[in-house]
Amino acid sequence: MSHLVKMENGQSQTIQEMLGCIERYNPDHLKTLEEYVQDQAKNNTYDLEANLAVLKLYQFNPHMLNFDITYTILLKCLTNLPHTDFVMAKCLLLPQQMKDENVQTIIDLADILERADFTLFWQRAEVNRTMFRHISGFHDSIRKFVSHVVGTTFQTIRKDQLKELLGGIEDSTLESWIKRNGWKHQAQGLVVVATQDDKIKTKNITEKIEFENVGALMAQCL
Repeated sequence: MSHLVKMENGQSQTIQEMLGCIERYNPDHLKTLEEYVQDQAKNNTYDLEANLAVLKLYQFNPHMLNFDITYTILLKCLTNLPHTDFVMAKCLLLPQQMKDENVQTIIDLADILERADFTLFWQRAEVNRTMFRHISGFHDSIRKFVSHVVGTTFQTIRKDQLKELLGGIEDSTLESWIKRNGWKHQAQGLVVVATQDDKIKTKNITEKIEFENVGALMAQCL
C-alpha cells in the first residue's frame, strides 16, 4: 500500500520524499505515518527512518502520543536485531512512555534478547503473546536473530537444545531452519553449525621490501 502525504500547496509526496525535507516535523503528517507503522506490522515490512520520525513527532507534540503505535515501533525494532534500532528508538521515548508498563515489558524483552537468554525470552513471549500478535512474522524474525547468534557461537549444537533456543518448535519447522541456515545433521543428535574451516580464513600477505631499505643491513653482515 502506497502512502502519500498531502502538502500545504495541495501536492502529494511519498513518505520517503517527505522524510527527506523539513516536512518530516509537521504534525499534520503524523496520522499518515501512524497508518504506515500499522501497515508495516501487518505486511511484515520495515522502515526505521519513518518509525523514528513518528517518535520524534511525539517528542514535539506529546499531546498526540499514541501508546499502541509506540509498542508497535519498539516491537518492530526487535525484529531487526542484531542492529541497534531498538536503542535508537528507546532514546526518543518520552518520560510518560518510559513509565508505561507495556513499554517496560518490551524493554525487558529486548534486554533478555541482548543477553541471548532465548529460553527465558520465549517464556516471557508466551506470557505476553497478545502484545505482538498483530506483528506479522514476529516469531520468525526473532528466530532469525537466534540463528545469527547460534551461528557465531557454536560449531555443533544438540538438536534438542537448538529446538529450545528457537522457541520449542516442531521437528518439521526445525528442519526448515537448519536448511535455511545451511547447517547439517551429524550423528548422535547433533547439528553442525560451522566447521573449523568455515571459521578460520587464510590470508595471503605480500610485503614489498626495497633494496635501499636492507642494503645497510646486508653490508654489516659481510
